[in-house]
Order: sequence, then structure tokens, then C-alpha cells
Amino acid sequence: MDTLGLWAGYMALGGFAGVSAGLLGIGGGLIIVPVLAGLFAWQGFSPVVIMPLALGTSLATIVFTSLSSLAAHHRRGAVRWPLMVQLSAGIVAGGWAGGFVAHWLGGPRLALIFGLFELAVAAHMLFGRAPAAHRQAPGPARNLAAGLVIGAVSALLGIGGGTLTVPFLVWHRVPVREAVGTAAACGLPIALVGAAGYQFAGRGVDMLPPGSSGFIHWPAVFAISIASVLAAPLGARLAHRLPQARLKQLFAIFLALLGTTLILK
Repeated sequence: MDTLGLWAGYMALGGFAGVSAGLLGIGGGLIIVPVLAGLFAWQGFSPVVIMPLALGTSLATIVFTSLSSLAAHHRRGAVRWPLMVQLSAGIVAGGWAGGFVAHWLGGPRLALIFGLFELAVAAHMLFGRAPAAHRQAPGPARNLAAGLVIGAVSALLGIGGGTLTVPFLVWHRVPVREAVGTAAACGLPIALVGAAGYQFAGRGVDMLPPGSSGFIHWPAVFAISIASVLAAPLGARLAHRLPQARLKQLFAIFLALLGTTLILK
């Protein structure tokens, strides 16, 4: 792969992330991270820094993807801002704690736990009973606790958190389009805090490639973000045209694929 092919790969990855963000309220990190790791290995980056560099770079791209996606959903009135603010309080704290949890769990164990969780959520969204009629949107205390978990896991895996935020909100009877829009908005604080943490953690590391600051590789961020920002509104339009039942099924299938990939890797 030459330089042109490398940049084409970055752009294609960004386009996928953008459509995913708009359609499903996710940042695409669970796809971006392994693909970036492969591209970084092809470029000859040190194996010691490849994974943290892929995680930090993924979170940095999600900052821009989330901005484009949340703007598209906001224009359609699909972001529940009070819920987003309450969740974000926990997300910020959880995002900072993610590194400590990762060290305690270890990567393989975390991937297995998260993969099983994704499969369970997907099965419930496809086959589980509907939430009780009296169940309402979650309150501030529950949102804070959920945000802590969402922020920590998202920072650990380099993702925008939609795979956790959307099912949590749907279970509390938030309409799926509003759950997707709110999850897209929550991706912004997740990505900001997570990227800042990886940039800080990588300060002074000698084996980083040119164009990096901490564990963020800016050429990849630049190329992926341009494509993702352009593609996110397309995903948002699709989310508002698809029937809600179909959108819920699509998200559940996506979760099942992700969970299976994490368990088998």
C-alpha cells in the first residue's frame, strides 16, 4: 500500500464512521481501532505503541464525528439535552477512570465481558419484552451511574459509547430516534475526555511516529475526520427515514456482530 492508498484507507474508514454515527448514534470506534492498528503496523510503527495510538486516535476522530452527527440530529429535534447533560456528568468521571479499570481487568478479559454484554443487549432488543408501560426516562441519579459505566468502557475501547447509551435509553422508553440522537451527543464528552487522557498518557514516549502528540496520530485524525464529518448527515437522514422498529432491529444486529467479534478475537 502506497501513501495514496493509505490515505484512501483513512478516508474510507472515516466515511464508514460518519454514516454509523448518524444512523446508529455510535462513533465507529470498534471498527476504527482494529483497522487503524493494522494500518499502523503496515507503516512500521513500534508494536509497543500501536494499540494505545489506535485507541487515542480513534477517540480524537470521534470528537469531530460526534459534532457533525449531533448537529444533524439536533436540527431534527432528536437530542434530549437534559438527558445528555445528566449522562455526561458521569461520562466525564468514568472516562478518566477507564485506564485504571483496564489495568485491573486486562484487555482479553474486558473484551470477553463486553462482548457477552453486547450479545445480551442485542438479544433483549430483538426478543425481550417491552419496557413496562410506567417506565419513564431515567432520572438524574440513574443517569449519573449509567454515565460512569458508559464513560469508563468507552475510554477503554476507544469508542463513542452509543452501543451502551442507545440500549440504556430505549429500555427507559425513550423513542429510538431520540435515543440515537442523544447517544450521538453523548459521544462528544466521551471522545474529548478519552482523547485528552490518551494524549496525556503518551507524553514523553520516545517510540511515537512523526505527526503524533501523545497517543494521537494527527494525519490519521485529519483524514478520517474529514470523511466522517461529511458522511454523518447522511446517516442521520437514514435514521429519520427508517421505521423505528427497523432501526431498533438494525442496531440489535450491529450489537450482535460486535459482540461476536470481541469474543472471537
